[in-house]
Amino acid sequence: MDRREFLGGASLAGAAMSLPANILASDLPADVTDLSASNLSAAIRQGHVSCVEVMQAYLARIHRYNPTYNAVVSMVADDDLIAQAKLADNALSDDEYWGWMHGMPHAVKDLADAIGLHTCWGSPVFANNVAEQDDLHVSRMRAEGAIFIGKTNTPEFGFGSQSYNPVHGTTKSAYDPKLTAGGSSGGAACGLATHMLPVADGSDMMGSLRNPAAFNNVVGFRPSQGRVPALPSNDLFYQQLSTDGPMGRNAQDTIRLLETMAGYDSRSPLSLRDVIPSYDRFRKVNLAGYRIGWMGDYQKYLPMEAGVLEVCTASLEGLSKQGAIVEDCMPDYDMARLWQTWLTFRHWATGNGSMGTLYKDPETRGLLKPEIQWEVEGSFDMPASRVAEAGVARADWYRALLRLFETYDILALPTAQVFPFDANTHWPKAIGRKKMDTYHRWMEAVIGGTLSGLPVISLPAGFDARGRPMGIQFIGRMGEDKRVLEFAMAHELATGYSGIRPTLTETGPN
Repeated sequence: MDRREFLGGASLAGAAMSLPANILASDLPADVTDLSASNLSAAIRQGHVSCVEVMQAYLARIHRYNPTYNAVVSMVADDDLIAQAKLADNALSDDEYWGWMHGMPHAVKDLADAIGLHTCWGSPVFANNVAEQDDLHVSRMRAEGAIFIGKTNTPEFGFGSQSYNPVHGTTKSAYDPKLTAGGSSGGAACGLATHMLPVADGSDMMGSLRNPAAFNNVVGFRPSQGRVPALPSNDLFYQQLSTDGPMGRNAQDTIRLLETMAGYDSRSPLSLRDVIPSYDRFRKVNLAGYRIGWMGDYQKYLPMEAGVLEVCTASLEGLSKQGAIVEDCMPDYDMARLWQTWLTFRHWATGNGSMGTLYKDPETRGLLKPEIQWEVEGSFDMPASRVAEAGVARADWYRALLRLFETYDILALPTAQVFPFDANTHWPKAIGRKKMDTYHRWMEAVIGGTLSGLPVISLPAGFDARGRPMGIQFIGRMGEDKRVLEFAMAHELATGYSGIRPTLTETGPN
């Protein structure tokens, strides 16, 4: 069967995961962007589709939908990308295979460097900055054959879970372009959900892989601390709050990208030495008797928009039908103490890092958004004793979760406290009747995962009556990234939410 014949076949938009590893031309959908990243990789390697055809399909989709959703920014010229795709095809003709991402288009989150691409971090201070080296995880994707087409949009310097900035504008949710995509990996999540990207990298300090995954019905995985080394970096020991990680349309693609991004590097002394195995070594967990500790809103500590808890508990019912045991639980910990611990580390890290340097310069201070200035100012006159106390509080939190793992296989709570909100709103000022006292208080649900250093995954949990997506976080034991992802495989089959595609629009909202 030739290329024209199999492109006339039926679309498999919601069932890409069902395709076999040994792809047949007749199995391909009419639009190759409907293939999962894993199946696209197989189709390229087996010669059913050329890298040029793949690039052309993705560029056509980006040009069609990106003006509405604004997920991909700083695009490389089409002609240059087609030329790179031709080189990838020539390599295959010469029996030269670069890796599972061979010839696949990829956009790097605009907080990471990729040689020759603009990295502006959403800031006018660096609007013309061009990277001269790859970050480590980017170099690993390049080594697997990825073709970098541009960057994915973020908030300014990644601050806040709303991907707007004065350089590239605002990224919208794939499920409603009037709503935010979340952040800071908002462009990555939206690009996945709109099928403008096959797979995406992101980073997570305060839920930046998880929140946008929830707002776009995709998977966002924050690995165990040290699983994905952060290089280059000036600080090799202290902070340990942020990490890079993978995002995917489904669990399989997320696993494959983690395998690429993860791995020990001697230049990062706290990076983990064990190896993430290849996907064929993963097996979905048996949900029969699997114990899930549902932390919910921490016994009403966290304010929640109406409907969030209901969507998440309904998704847990799908797991219960497969034999999982879901029980309410609560860490033995003062949650207000956890928030103060977070504020201490966030202020300290911001004020004593690159943001502090920009703040000190009168010419650049005014170019920083108010939320960043507030973070820096929060570090002024902070005694070392407060930072030390926060370190003890963080350790106590970790120990509190360890005690829960004596009973439960995995812990769960909503990924977000609100559904995607108006894209013109910088951040929610209240949840119900509860006023938010900071620009990120509405994101408090994600700090427990960050401060624990444990692997945390956000999985699609379903939709409210207005069609707004929500995610649910699952926290696993330290270092057990494989086990968490194997649970994700079982969750995906039990719930089916990943197969619900958005209805896209080509024109922006009125």
